[in-house]
Amino acid sequence: MQCLEEVLAVDTEFVAAADPYRRELLAHCYRMLGSFYDAEDLVQETYVRAWRSYDRFEGRSSMRTWLHKIATNACLNALESRSRRPLPVGLGAPSSDPAGPLDEQKEVPWLEPIPDSLLDNDPAAVVTGRESIRLAVVAAMQYLPAKQRAVLILRDVLQWPAADVAEMLDLTVASVNSALQRARAQLQQATVSAEEVTEPSEADKRELLDRFVAAFEAKDIAAMVQIFTKDAVWEMPPFAGWYQGGEDISRLIDLNCPAKGPGDMKLVPTMANGQYAFGLYMRDGDTYYPFNLPVLTLTAGGVSHVSAFFDKRLFGTFGLPESIPVQPGPS
Repeated sequence: MQCLEEVLAVDTEFVAAADPYRRELLAHCYRMLGSFYDAEDLVQETYVRAWRSYDRFEGRSSMRTWLHKIATNACLNALESRSRRPLPVGLGAPSSDPAGPLDEQKEVPWLEPIPDSLLDNDPAAVVTGRESIRLAVVAAMQYLPAKQRAVLILRDVLQWPAADVAEMLDLTVASVNSALQRARAQLQQATVSAEEVTEPSEADKRELLDRFVAAFEAKDIAAMVQIFTKDAVWEMPPFAGWYQGGEDISRLIDLNCPAKGPGDMKLVPTMANGQYAFGLYMRDGDTYYPFNLPVLTLTAGGVSHVSAFFDKRLFGTFGLPESIPVQPGPS
């Protein structure tokens, strides 16, 4: 009985010490892997490994550092057998013809969004202003070699000293600094820094989002054209094509969206990767059903990027309803 009591005491102590870091670890694994679902699995693996070795944890580092070391190495091991997770615009192909066929590639391990509701307690996200969790940044990280990616996240996101990162990854401090320099240069080439994006004011942001919802729920193609910036990008994994400019984006929706007119689409707001997003539902009879989940990038000039994810699992992950009854009355 004493042995059981000791085990229970260790379990209780471990949970109390380790559980506060769960969301931060989820964000860390997500940045490493580019997949919310894979990140969840790796966080679970991290806690199992930590629990099994907790009796050997001697407190020479903080609980936070120890858990991140386990999680980072679990991610590095996982990445040895996994392909990088791109978005369609990152595949290197030119923009697609909106009147052409859609090229669905379900076999590609596409980048996935992560709900903001699971990041609210992530201190790293607060420190960095959440730019490190934005879709474009996470997508660019996927093109870094795994150890470079780990160095970049540990140094620039978690802001750990180079010596601590070197010890964690079994590298020299000089190697860490060199990897960080290369990773920063590659990331800068692949994405626009947060300082270069001029976001609208809160009032303009709300007006732009309202216009986006109104245009889609009415399937007003002319209004859609006016929402997007001149060089706006629309992509929709698992379809490999991407489309540029308000005219092409609106034509794509006009030709391929199954909605026939006003009232066929319904948008429910949410947040993903520190960005505004919607659960977009399509009407079937008297009920709206999940269709896709667009994640928006907003600028002072309009919507500059939309990644619309056609993975219906995301609706449950984001806490969105499985269906919505159509309300009687005018649209």
